[in-house]
Amino acid sequence: MKKSLFSSLVVASISLTSLQACAQPEQTIPLDASANKYELELVSKGIQIPWGMAWLNERDLLVTDRRGELRLIRDGQLDKQIIKGTPKLHAEGQGGLLDIELDPNFADNGWIYLSYSGYEGDDEGYNTSIMRARLKDMTLVDQQLLFNGEPNTTTTKHYGSRIEFDKDGYLYFSIGDRGDRDVHPQSLDYDAGKIHRINSDGSIPESNPFYNHKSARKSIYSYGHRNPQGMAMHPETGVIWSHEHGPRGGDEINIIKAGANYGWPEITYGINYIGTKITDETSREGMEQPDWYWVPSIAPSGMAFINSDKYPQWQGQIAVGSMKFAHLVLVKLDGNKVTGHSKVFEGVGRVRSIATHPNGDLYLGVDGVGIYKVVPKA
Repeated sequence: MKKSLFSSLVVASISLTSLQACAQPEQTIPLDASANKYELELVSKGIQIPWGMAWLNERDLLVTDRRGELRLIRDGQLDKQIIKGTPKLHAEGQGGLLDIELDPNFADNGWIYLSYSGYEGDDEGYNTSIMRARLKDMTLVDQQLLFNGEPNTTTTKHYGSRIEFDKDGYLYFSIGDRGDRDVHPQSLDYDAGKIHRINSDGSIPESNPFYNHKSARKSIYSYGHRNPQGMAMHPETGVIWSHEHGPRGGDEINIIKAGANYGWPEITYGINYIGTKITDETSREGMEQPDWYWVPSIAPSGMAFINSDKYPQWQGQIAVGSMKFAHLVLVKLDGNKVTGHSKVFEGVGRVRSIATHPNGDLYLGVDGVGIYKVVPKA
């Protein structure tokens, strides 16, 4: 009995020492000075997990529900009809129907792009897939599979899946490490743990950094990522920015560079969920440092540059959802340098997605609640 108690104390002591050794200085996110100038107006309920949003025009908002439904909100009212023709997918864990994005020439060609946890490929399981289709009479038509991540796996986490076009019309999308951090992120032989770049028709640009690399996946644009669930194009530079989930601590914002290695899991500011170390290194030659990181993790999801006169106090900042702390984070910039952060709308819920209306209004998709619009207080 005494031996058992002694062993338990030794284990506890070792665990505490590990936790103390691994701890990073914790950041606090201050309340933004403008927090009392804006409020949230509930637009629509009925969407369980609003993973992605895209405005077709000034009236119509498409919203993906992770459970596998594509919904239409018209003039602030959720259409009772579920859009037909969505792809076969695996809606379990973090998987399902995920992001949505319009073609830069949508007004002329009508293409809508979707990411989802698909069954495509020869191996058993699922991975991140990208398709495009057109919407006609509440049905997706002219469907084209553009990309399926390989290899498939039966794990249901870390799909990544954000989609964004750049100013040159290239389509970027993220795939998380799919739960295999020791193999996927640092190997160019796998699609997982990467940000990819393709043409809008699914072909691969010859200018991609690893296009002529013998064994690499030609669509890879950057690697060493854990689980990027935020992506946006800088409205002035046209450069793609992204954020990703760290483990326990170490969520990151990154400016995405061609061929760059963002380090996961060789370098990180996070630790394992049980408190033990992942690595002793937070930097290494040849690996990118994050442009910003959070300790503790905020669980970031959704990302949008604020470039509207409707929010003068927020002009030029980045809006990021915090699912863990249930608020919106405003990331302050000086050019391309992140200089700080603040929070607004404390307690709103798990902010999953962010979209900007053609007139500049900011919309938030919140898990278990629905869609909000950010409005000035009367």
